[in-house]
Amino acid sequence: MTTMRAVFWDFGGVFTPSPFGALRVWATERGLDAELVKRTIFGPYEQDTDHPWHQLERGETTLRDAMGRIAADAADRGIEVDPDNPLAVLAGGMAAEDRSAMVDSVWAVREAGLHTGLITNNVAEFGDGWRSLLPIDELFDTVIDSSSVGVRKPDPAIYRLAMARLEVEAVHTVFVDDLASNLDAAAALGMTTVLVPEANPMQAAEELLRLLGL
Repeated sequence: MTTMRAVFWDFGGVFTPSPFGALRVWATERGLDAELVKRTIFGPYEQDTDHPWHQLERGETTLRDAMGRIAADAADRGIEVDPDNPLAVLAGGMAAEDRSAMVDSVWAVREAGLHTGLITNNVAEFGDGWRSLLPIDELFDTVIDSSSVGVRKPDPAIYRLAMARLEVEAVHTVFVDDLASNLDAAAALGMTTVLVPEANPMQAAEELLRLLGL
């Protein structure tokens, strides 16, 4: 029998395709350096910095302000970004994928009597959009949205907040994410981690259920 009491999932890249994959497609189609484009728009995502996008995900600025600063920086690097349409760089690159197995894994965890939670780096202005994609309140006992709580992954504080909300200790929790840096931060606190590989995301759902003996 599992000793785990709670499982936390990331959202983007787990229940939906990663925006970074779509960004690579956008950059490649334009003959741009995909890594340069990613770091220009999203900053060094494996860290928590004062990059405008990181400030946005911590709820410290508005989407309009952050995109204005990002677009100006991008222009200096020869990258054209529309500050009034921040999702334009992802259009066409978000391939449709069936990730129902990941959703099913949440239901299975709940039916087994474990707590469920979501820890997402997100943007306040995107809230209605991403929340409409899943029955969020039915799936998760708590939702930690970085833009609401003022802290973002991989800052250890966001994981501690999530565990405090569900009154669980790290040794009894699992965290599922598609970014190694976020998982490393969780593991450093003692959480068990499951990586969602971009090439085969549903592998993570199977791994999670095996880990829990479900």
